[in-house]
Amino acid sequence: MNVLIAEPIAQAAIELLRARAGWNVTVSNPREFTQHLADAEALVVRSAVRVTAEVFAMAPKLRVIGRAGAAVDNVDLTAATANGVLVMNTPGANAVSVAEHTIALMLSMARSIPQANASTKAGKWEYRKFLGSELRGKTLGVIGLGSIGREVVKRARAFEMRVIALDPYVTPQLAKDAGVELASAAELYRQSDYITLHVSLTLETDGLLNRDAFARMKPGVRIVNCARGELVDEGALREAMESGKVAGAALDVFADEPAGPGNPLFALDSLLATPHIGGATEEAQEHVGVRIAQQLLDYLENGVAVHAVNIPSLSTEQYQAAAPFIDLAEKLGILAAHLADGNPKMARLTWFGRVADRNTILLRNAGLAGALNRSVAGKKANVVNAMQIAADRGWSVSEVHDKSPGQPDSIRFELETDSGVTAVEGAVVLGKARLLHVEDIYCEAPLNGPLVCVKSLDVPGVVGHMGTVLGANRINIANFSLGRRDSGEPSEAISIITTDSLVPQSVLDQLLANPAVRLARAVAMA
Repeated sequence: MNVLIAEPIAQAAIELLRARAGWNVTVSNPREFTQHLADAEALVVRSAVRVTAEVFAMAPKLRVIGRAGAAVDNVDLTAATANGVLVMNTPGANAVSVAEHTIALMLSMARSIPQANASTKAGKWEYRKFLGSELRGKTLGVIGLGSIGREVVKRARAFEMRVIALDPYVTPQLAKDAGVELASAAELYRQSDYITLHVSLTLETDGLLNRDAFARMKPGVRIVNCARGELVDEGALREAMESGKVAGAALDVFADEPAGPGNPLFALDSLLATPHIGGATEEAQEHVGVRIAQQLLDYLENGVAVHAVNIPSLSTEQYQAAAPFIDLAEKLGILAAHLADGNPKMARLTWFGRVADRNTILLRNAGLAGALNRSVAGKKANVVNAMQIAADRGWSVSEVHDKSPGQPDSIRFELETDSGVTAVEGAVVLGKARLLHVEDIYCEAPLNGPLVCVKSLDVPGVVGHMGTVLGANRINIANFSLGRRDSGEPSEAISIITTDSLVPQSVLDQLLANPAVRLARAVAMA
């Protein structure tokens, strides 16, 4: 496993990765990391490296990107998904550090600490000039009640502040448990003495604090931004500060970083600026680095995607419960693709029993990947990019959640082509994927190892013919399962034969020499 670390992370995290047998860890930097992309299977970044479509083009083996931090706007998620690369982050790992920095900035503005420090060191003693104000009794408006926002709330309440919050994605109960009042944007702007931002950058939050927002704020409000620079319209902020509407602002982040001396905001005495150091503490860097390293290990060794960004994220326990069904869905997709004739145009997955109660996105994508990989060239389909590849190929995809009483916990995969519909169904038995039906013919068989699927008429001599052909070609049979359709004359039969080695096409042709054999396909099951 080749892991490329493109930005500085904690040494403990590097050692955690290097301790794995057979893992090669390359430590680089934002200027030179592209030199190592050709062999990289995992990439670790922070905020300086931008992972663009060009980066993916240079990294054909890349499987996963670990963002040591919460925001992932420096990663092209569309390109990552198209290339089948999982992206994961570490939300909340530096929450305490950012929350403490937020409070520090609020206190610095309340007591003019940077200005008083500069004045005193310049030999002045202007104790009358720096009349401050207490945080006690002031109203703090928190925009975003994620892990950082909630940590800010805890500390603000210790200063006896009244806290109100804007977050349309949290429940009233969560807000109540955090000790805050939920408010609309208008109420928060009108009532807050301090406003602090703790949301990610999205289309909805880009330029969140703009001229209209500042116009609706309480006169003398103070602004803190330790989230993303693009959340604040810097031109509008400068106007509001020059007019006195905003009494002060403390920014740890800027729209363009590193922010240079030409930034117009830097000319204002009421601006307090720090160089994106909210999460830059020894404790946070250790925590973030070790956490992303452990998440990479969990994914690359066990398939557990914790804090995944471009697929549903599962805990270790959730993954352990879902993994057998993910494997089953993929194998059903593989089998259906090998049995089908013609050009696929639709895939339908039906979930029965308790499987129907699950979040089936990963199961669906696994089934699609299994079906797609029979014909996909280059980078293979996987649970990250399968849906996009299917869409690019013009497939329609549908799901049915059948929760009818008495249904077994099973999965049905139907692949429709211009020649008809191929349907297979399976279940998980003792933790292993097992076939139950092929085109509504009951035929129970393990879904592992090399298989041969034979469709034939249910007439004497066919089973003997199959055994004779395989034996003559020194192909050992590990398991043989036969099912037949009772209706029709003569009836159809399905044979699933597990072999010790993959059966070549020349042997399949010999099986097809019997006129009763209608189809013989070899399938390589993982």
